[in-house]
Amino acid sequence: MKKRNGKLNKKAKNNLIAYSFIMPDLFGLMVFIIIPILFAIYISLFKWNFANTKVFVGLQNYATMFQDQKWWMALLRTLKLSLMYVPSLFILALFLAVLISYVGNRRASGFIKTAFLLPYAITSVIASSLWMFIFMEKRGFLNVFLNAIGVEGQKFLGSTNQAMGCIVIVLLWINLGYNIILFLSAIKDIPKDYLEAARIDGASRIQVFWRITFPLIKQTSIFVLITTTIASFQCLDLIMVMTSGGPASSTEVASLYIYMQSFSMLKAGYGSTLSVVLFLILAAFAMVQLKLISKRD
Repeated sequence: MKKRNGKLNKKAKNNLIAYSFIMPDLFGLMVFIIIPILFAIYISLFKWNFANTKVFVGLQNYATMFQDQKWWMALLRTLKLSLMYVPSLFILALFLAVLISYVGNRRASGFIKTAFLLPYAITSVIASSLWMFIFMEKRGFLNVFLNAIGVEGQKFLGSTNQAMGCIVIVLLWINLGYNIILFLSAIKDIPKDYLEAARIDGASRIQVFWRITFPLIKQTSIFVLITTTIASFQCLDLIMVMTSGGPASSTEVASLYIYMQSFSMLKAGYGSTLSVVLFLILAAFAMVQLKLISKRD
């Protein structure tokens, strides 16, 4: 009996130590994620401008959302941004990670990784300001270069057709290095025996990639797809600095529209409604991606 009680006490002690380690993360998750989500759901049932007394309206905000054409257009622009950004980042990051993994010189590969990762250390506001100088219509560095080689200057951020593409380029510049590091870490974890056996059997590098490397980094690929999709739907500060949703609302994505409704129009209840719906859309996207990948397996 004493022996059993000793085992129980030891187990309880181990559990207490384990919970003490994860408690700070649980506290941060509760304070900064779960409570704000629950509060947003609560506020979405009210009409409130941050100052006056909240007026309960039930599901009226959700009914208004279905009739708000500007909201649905903002969602379409967000989807367009995601379709341009996510596949480009995934393919480029994976391609460059594979190339860097083939570089035998450690110094050279270390320099390349550092060069790609440096933009990730820059804040979005600084990166946006930097690229605004590059994309300036008359005196921008890119247009100066184009004029020097005989190509007519472009409007870039001032064009409804080019502004979204410019934002995608800046997002790629900022986030490419981080995702390259993720893929490199996954590639290095692949047992070398698999690769050596494939080479002995006469497999080419392309065959090794498709038959061994790519299937074995599936978990990292899922992580990159989900996180970049979520990030593309949450893109706000970069667009606010570079275009403020213009020109002609061509870059007014869902997150910016929510911000404008909440803090410019002072419609906290309606803004919370849109936030809740966007959260549900992102959760659905993540679930669909996980299901599709699991079905392929």
